Amino acid sequence: MSTTDGFRADWAQKDFYAELGVTKSASTDEIKRAYRKLARANHPDSNPGDSADSRAKHDKFKAVAEAYDVVGDPEKRKKYDEMRELYGSGANRYGFGGGGQGGGGFNLDDLLRDRASGGGGGGFGDMFGDLFGGGFGRGRQQQRPRAHKGPDVETTATISFTDAIDGVTISLRLTSDAPCPDCHGTGGKPGTKPHVCPECDGAGFVVSSAGGAFSINETCPRCGGRQLVYDEACPTCHGSGRGTSARSIQARIPAGVRDGQRIRLRGKGGAGENGGPAGDLFVTVKVSPHRLFGRKGDNLTLDVPVSFDELALGADLKIPTLGGAAVTLKVAAGTPNGRTFRVRGRGAPKPDGSRGDLLATVEVQVPAVLDTAARAAVQAYRDATAGKPLRSKLFEEA
Repeated sequence: MSTTDGFRADWAQKDFYAELGVTKSASTDEIKRAYRKLARANHPDSNPGDSADSRAKHDKFKAVAEAYDVVGDPEKRKKYDEMRELYGSGANRYGFGGGGQGGGGFNLDDLLRDRASGGGGGGFGDMFGDLFGGGFGRGRQQQRPRAHKGPDVETTATISFTDAIDGVTISLRLTSDAPCPDCHGTGGKPGTKPHVCPECDGAGFVVSSAGGAFSINETCPRCGGRQLVYDEACPTCHGSGRGTSARSIQARIPAGVRDGQRIRLRGKGGAGENGGPAGDLFVTVKVSPHRLFGRKGDNLTLDVPVSFDELALGADLKIPTLGGAAVTLKVAAGTPNGRTFRVRGRGAPKPDGSRGDLLATVEVQVPAVLDTAARAAVQAYRDATAGKPLRSKLFEEA
C-alpha cells in the first residue's frame, strides 16, 4: 500500500460523527455545540499534568479537533460523506475489512476508477486533496507547502507586589525561532527552484508501520514537512529554513496575578511558516515581596503592631490598605494577641471582578526600654495581679 493509500484508509475508517457524539444528520449548530462542549472538557489547559487520565483527555481533545475540522466544515463534510459512502459500497467487492470476495486488501484506487467509469467520474481526487491537504490526483505541479504554526516561546517577567495586584503592561525583549531571513523558511538557496520531495512524494509526511494493521504518519525526514526540496541548501540556515528573531512586545499582566503564575499570550510567539499562524508566548510571572503586605490566595495579609494596654483596654486602630484609604479596626477590651481581623473587599482582584479581603493580625510589641513613669506603671500592674499567676494551670495539668 502506498503512502497516500494508507493515509486515505486511516481517515475513511474513522467515524467523526461518533467521535463528536452526534448523528450523521446533525445540523451544523449541533456539531458546533458538541465540539465546544468536548473541547472545553478535554482541553490540555483544563487538564494539566502527565497522569493517565490527563493523557487520555489530551488524546480525546486531538481526536475531537480532528473530527470537527472535517465535519464542522460544510464542504469538507460533504466530501467526507461521499468518501465514506464509497468505502461502504466497495467494501464487499474489494475485501475491505477482510470479509470481502477474493480475500484481497481493499484498494481505494480501484473503487474510484470503477465509480469514475460508471458515470460518477471526476472530482474524487480533488475530494481527497481538499480533505487531507495532500493534493491527491492533481499532479505534482499543484503541490503547495503546508502552513506550519510558529513555535511557542517561554520567558520570565518580574513585577512588583503592587503591580501584581493592580495589573500592569510591561515591555518584553524576546529572541525566538523564526523563518530564515534569506530563504524565508524554504531552506533553499535564494534564486534556485524547488522540486517535489522524492522521499514523501510531496505529501510532507511518510507512513511508518506501528505493528499489526496500524500505521502512523510522521514528518518527512528529508523535506521536514515542507513538501519541497532544493538541490542547493540556503547558506545562511544550512537548509533548516529557520533563523532567530529579536523583537520587543508590550504584554498586559492581568490584575491579581500570583507569584509563579504562567500566562499565555496567543499569537505572540514565533512566526509561522508558509502563512501559518504565530505560536504563543508563555510568561512566568515572578512577584517581588512587599515590605508590609503579604498574600494568601485572594486575600492580603498585614501584621499590626499593638501594645498590651490596647488589647487589654480596647482601642480603635487605624491601619493602611494597599492602594486605598486607611480603615479603622475596633479592638474590644480583652482581645487576645494574634487575633486576625477581616476587612472585606480590600484584598486582591478575583477573576469574577470581586476582590478578596484584608486579613489584619494584631501582634503585641514589647518595648526594649521603659522610661521611669512607664516602668512604675508596669510594676504597679504586676503588684496588682500578683495573686493570679498565669502559669498555675500548667502544673495542675502536668
